[in-house]
Formats: sequence, structure tokens, C-alpha cells
Amino acid sequence: MTQDELKQKVAQAAIEYVVPDTIIGVGTGSTANFFIDELAKIKGTIEGAVASSEATAERLREHGILVFDLNTVAEISVYIDGADEADASLNLIKGGGGALTREKIVLAVADKFVCIADDSKKVDVLGKFPLPIEVIPMARSYVAREIVKRFAGEPVLRDGFVTDNGNLILDIHGLEITDPVAIENELNSIVGVVTNGLFAARPADIFLCGTKNGVETLTAK
Repeated sequence: MTQDELKQKVAQAAIEYVVPDTIIGVGTGSTANFFIDELAKIKGTIEGAVASSEATAERLREHGILVFDLNTVAEISVYIDGADEADASLNLIKGGGGALTREKIVLAVADKFVCIADDSKKVDVLGKFPLPIEVIPMARSYVAREIVKRFAGEPVLRDGFVTDNGNLILDIHGLEITDPVAIENELNSIVGVVTNGLFAARPADIFLCGTKNGVETLTAK
């Protein structure tokens, strides 16, 4: 099975977690796009969705799915999104698509988080995938120096990329993240950091993992 076929399988499996007659949250990225395509087939069963990026909102609207502004929504039944890495405790690295801040905001309102990805994203220790950090533009150099000093990581500016919030992304290479909650909190304490791509303080509740033998449903160990 190709990687795209695995993504499609987990997207189809995620439909089972869509709660009828509610508003759901939808993430950003290639796997989330497969999910949106599947969601379109049952769009009449939900009230609509909150999108974690402008690109996701546009794709939802193209399928005729009503997109809500989060400020008008008090509750989201489930948030469904992909990941760049996932460990056995379902701590994640996200933000390869640059939507990490809005993803965390939408997730904060959701009752449940279902992560969908193929088995290439499973790791023993997070950090091989460069950790994205969204930063206020004027703080870019300061934040980079602090990351080198505190974590011995190698920050690389994501060239030519600006987030939906008008900020920059530093991708941190060379990390071995053995205590993701502590590192998530410390990174967020650096002045000028909007947020980082560790989803550990609020990890996934369920990980639908696409494998050559089918979709595995994983919960935190």
C-alpha cells in the first residue's frame, strides 16, 4: 500500500468518530485533507466544522461543509487531525504544515482528539522530525539563541513561510525529546514564542494508525 492509500484508510476509519448533529474540529495537512474528502460524504449528518487553517477552511467550503468561526462555538465534539510524529503515550509533534497554533486552539475546545496518520509517524522518542516553533517576527533571533542555549537544538528559519497569524516558523533540529510535557512548557515560556509543535500537555486520545495490515486503533500506554 502506498502512503496515500494508508492515509485514505485512516481517514475513512476516522469517520466512525464523527458525532452526528455536532460541530467538529478539522486539522491541517495531507491526511486531514483525505479526512475532509471522506467527511464530505456524510456532511448532512453534522452541523459543520471549525477549521485549523485557512487552507482547511477553503477545502471544507469547497465540499459544501459549513465552516464556523471558533468564537461562535462553545463546544467541539471531536478534533481530527494528523501528526508528524507520535510516541507510545500519544504525545505528538505537529506543525509541519505551519498551522500548529490554530490546531492547539481548536483542540483546546474539543472533547476528544483523534489523531490519524500512517505507521511511518510512530517513534520511540520524539524529535527526529524537526520541532516547529511559531514566533513573533521581531523575536526570531532572540528565540533562536535561547533554543541553542537551553536545548542545544539547531533552529532553522522556515524560508519564505508566514503562518495564517502573520508569524514565522523556526524548525528545531537535533532534539531528543524524552520529557515532552516539560519541554513543551519551557519552550512556551520563552518570550516571543507563540506556541510550539509539541502536543503533550494535551496528547491524542486515540491514534488511528494506518499499516499494511489495516488500521490499528491505539491508546496511550
